[in-house]
Amino acid sequence: MENVRRKISIVGAGAVGTSIAYAALIRGVAREVALMDVNRAKVHAEVLDLSHGLEFVPRAGVTGSDDPAVCADSDVILFTAGAKQKPGQSRLELAEATVDLTRRALPPIVEAAPDAIIVMVTNPVDVVTYAALKVTGLPRNRLFGSGTVLDTSRLRFSLSQRCGVAVQNVHAYIAGEHGDSEVPLWSSATIGGVPLLDWEPPAGGAPLDAAAREEIYREVVGAAYAIIQGKGATNYAIGLAAARIAEAILADEHRVLPVSSLISDDFHGISDVCLSLPTMVDAAGAGRFLPVSMSADELTALRESARTLKEMQRSFGL
Repeated sequence: MENVRRKISIVGAGAVGTSIAYAALIRGVAREVALMDVNRAKVHAEVLDLSHGLEFVPRAGVTGSDDPAVCADSDVILFTAGAKQKPGQSRLELAEATVDLTRRALPPIVEAAPDAIIVMVTNPVDVVTYAALKVTGLPRNRLFGSGTVLDTSRLRFSLSQRCGVAVQNVHAYIAGEHGDSEVPLWSSATIGGVPLLDWEPPAGGAPLDAAAREEIYREVVGAAYAIIQGKGATNYAIGLAAARIAEAILADEHRVLPVSSLISDDFHGISDVCLSLPTMVDAAGAGRFLPVSMSADELTALRESARTLKEMQRSFGL
């Protein structure tokens, strides 16, 4: 692939950040991948480990440092840094600590790479993205979150398994919060061009009725919890998802992805909140929302998801 742009930087050399770097190298997303982390020994070791595999991937270089200057000249920055949970700390307290960390860590990175497009890949991603926009003053197209790109991939995988078709032939989106109030857009989903609500299973197959759709939705919402319970963290799929977002920017793909960006104007009664909608992603970053049709129930659920996120924003003083 001939890239329009060349350098990506990843802030945070933990499980997610290093998975993004690994996926980006294998996919040939950029000519230079930079890692930045406050743990100097950790980032040095990760860079060394990744560098030892450069023979086996498309041509690229890997650098790393604990200094934000390593992000200079970046075209895309993927921000994965988050606060570490302390004993007895609630999820809300952890989220507040991550928002505070973002407020401190992001300004020097923006100063080092003032022209970069920034993708937030840390939870709670919608609220953190909103806070990051406030602290940096960047426009919505140049700073947005990974949103429900991963949730959408999980939904498509579950549907492909139920229907016995390749996941690439399933087109469906998750909108709203990256979290428990996320909204599956069943009414616009298709399987191989067939509207999902008209899908007829093969002989002996189970129909995609309301009960089946609810079960699939619960699988998607609970996926992260199941993975974390089993291995402690989710990292491979979000690594691939974030690398794919970066690729869409670098190659100016005009790819439709459900990233989380600021709704500044009224959108069906929703405004001043970051949440996910199918969005055109290209070299300019997050572009216009795709006018995907939604049922009345889906719009109601989306408004409720926005209300949940606004309550979180207020709890953090945003």
